[in-house]
Amino acid sequence: MKFNVTIDRDEDGAWVVECPSIPGCVSQGPTKAEALENIRDAIKLCLEVRAERGMPLTIESAQVEVSA
Repeated sequence: MKFNVTIDRDEDGAWVVECPSIPGCVSQGPTKAEALENIRDAIKLCLEVRAERGMPLTIESAQVEVSA
């Protein structure tokens, strides 16, 4: 499965990665590569927990256009 993730840096310089289609699925790392590897593990664990609890694996997402 493929998931879109967001990548950002926090105020301390750590890389923070989030999977918007799985609520609460966030990870981080000192490098972008480590953060991306960590989010892969986090996604797997989040999917397992959601499946065990009978929750939908992901939530719906969409793109919207905004005029500035």
